[in-house]
Amino acid sequence: MFSTPWGDVDLARFPDNPRDQLRAWDAADAYLLRRLAGRPGPEGTPVAPVDLAAADDGAVVVLGDRWGALTTALAAYRPTQITDSHLAREATRANLVRNGADPGAVRLLTTQDDPPARVDVLLVRVPKSLALLEDQLHRLAPSVHPGTTVLGTGMTTEIHNSTLGLFERILGPTRTSLAEKKARLIFCTPDGRPVGARNPWPHTYTLPDGIGAASGHTVVNHAGVFCAERLDVGTRFLLAHLPARRGLEHVVDLGCGNGVVGTAAALANPDARLTFVDESYQAVASAEATYRANIDADARPAAFTVGDGLAGFPAASADLVLNNPPFHSHQATTDAVAWRMFTGARAALRPGGEMWVVGNRHLGYHVKLKRAFGNCEVAASDRKFVVLRATRR
Repeated sequence: MFSTPWGDVDLARFPDNPRDQLRAWDAADAYLLRRLAGRPGPEGTPVAPVDLAAADDGAVVVLGDRWGALTTALAAYRPTQITDSHLAREATRANLVRNGADPGAVRLLTTQDDPPARVDVLLVRVPKSLALLEDQLHRLAPSVHPGTTVLGTGMTTEIHNSTLGLFERILGPTRTSLAEKKARLIFCTPDGRPVGARNPWPHTYTLPDGIGAASGHTVVNHAGVFCAERLDVGTRFLLAHLPARRGLEHVVDLGCGNGVVGTAAALANPDARLTFVDESYQAVASAEATYRANIDADARPAAFTVGDGLAGFPAASADLVLNNPPFHSHQATTDAVAWRMFTGARAALRPGGEMWVVGNRHLGYHVKLKRAFGNCEVAASDRKFVVLRATRR
């Protein structure tokens, strides 16, 4: 139970797992809500509460809410939530229902949607990605006015001089609070200045040679997507060892990121049909842009899906699943995401279909693949990475 100035809120992560001991809120969420209500911080100086009721419907904007803790606590003020995470969005929906709030009272937007035309209160849960923060502040800047209250929050390990510098450069003068329970607040005063530099996102770069069908092709990365400036070594190893397949088949790039793996599979097999899946809206937008930059999407349409792995995917409909699993999920180091990906892939594959996975050797994905599929073979390896193949039998 999360205690807030507006009452206790019952929260859970998504998907809800009773064995998961990780909370759906932290000290940074609590610190920001106390400041909104006018509760003094560690300095002990009296502060005025923020008049949330004075904001127009949807003009209280919550950016980057991890699991809906802030949005759910403030549901009575009809906020707009902006998130890059499908899991965070679904957690917010479930938490609103869990606490008897009207889900229709909250406007749920993604980081790819146009933000509200006017923002009176902007609450920012600082993301892990500085690039994503930069992109979103640029997108929100035209909606912010000199009277907008801008409050950021994060754990002390998440707020750096570069974080404050982005607020200062894009919106206006910025300062930070003293720490409380290892959390800090960011106070920004918009001054109505025109933003000096354009939004630098998305980024585009050219792939190196020696990585198979994708060699020399173009990658498009929206802000916050893994490896925005260059190809990461794990994906490079997988690209160099993709299975040589031909003919009509359905290939799924699971956890697609910028879509380079699925695009490589499409380039290698002109008859393949591609589906790109990720829980990040920025990632799926990147994958679609990468695919279109290299392939005539009108002649060879592909599917681009935001979701929780392959949950809800048609059973026995895929021939090949390609995967570079993340081992971080919303600031937590965990293999739970990989496990959901592996079990989801097994259900999605036709008999005889294969899942190819790349990962650091020490992560031990072969153990989980054997549990999920009953088999696992090493397709390629070096001192750091291993490419594993599991077959649906």
